[in-house]
Amino acid sequence: MFDSLLTDRETQLRLLRFLVVGGGAALVQLAVLRALKTRCGETLAFSISWVVSTTTHYFANRFWALPSGRGDTVQQLGEYFVAVALSYVINLGAFKLLRHRFGLSAMWATVWAIPPSTIVVFLILNYRVFGR
Repeated sequence: MFDSLLTDRETQLRLLRFLVVGGGAALVQLAVLRALKTRCGETLAFSISWVVSTTTHYFANRFWALPSGRGDTVQQLGEYFVAVALSYVINLGAFKLLRHRFGLSAMWATVWAIPPSTIVVFLILNYRVFGR
């Protein structure tokens, strides 16, 4: 699997587009977090920003980065939700660890909480949810 990730041109392009989408979704998350962090609790602000970012992420991946010819859209959406639920658990866990164990600000903890789930989510989305 990892060998084809490095050598298959189409997979490389899908990964590049996935990373662009992920970067855009991360910017969305940071902007929403910045707007909300003084208006509600930190965990709620993080969670809302994550939901908005994930919605952006789904549509950008579904229609551009990882276009899929699957016709079972409802099942695909369900599989996407499972993948992003895993992503949320990884992200929130990293966020809490970085905030409370390492004392990072909410913004920096959010930035550093994103990478741990990126490769896991790419593999699930590329090979299963939005598989070619």
